[in-house]
Amino acid sequence: MNKIIIDMKILVQVAHWISYGYLIYAFGYASLFKVFQKESMMGNMSNFGFGKIWTLFIGYGELLGVIGLFIGFWMHQIKNISTLWLLPFAIGALMVHFAHNDYKYFYTALYCCIAGIILLVTDKNFKVIL
Repeated sequence: MNKIIIDMKILVQVAHWISYGYLIYAFGYASLFKVFQKESMMGNMSNFGFGKIWTLFIGYGELLGVIGLFIGFWMHQIKNISTLWLLPFAIGALMVHFAHNDYKYFYTALYCCIAGIILLVTDKNFKVIL
């Protein structure tokens, strides 16, 4: 019985850190592509109806969340706030892909939504009190 409990704790930790790494990776490159105005990202955002100003606004918002995730290595409160901050960006990206019938490239946004929820659920310092 103790072996099962230990294995579950390890599984929870692995899921937590994989989700953490994925959020940093996915939002890291997406935000930098927007902030540095990579031509392909700017074109894709334009196709979705976002002009340069909104794309930069979204990019800087995502970058702020990624910086918070990095700070979160040392301050778990910042990690949780940053995860909550990034969830609307992930949900928004998923909805934009669905609204434009872009079912081929929505996976990153979907995985970010799932990773954000996993990160919060597996964090021993995060609680929702209703």
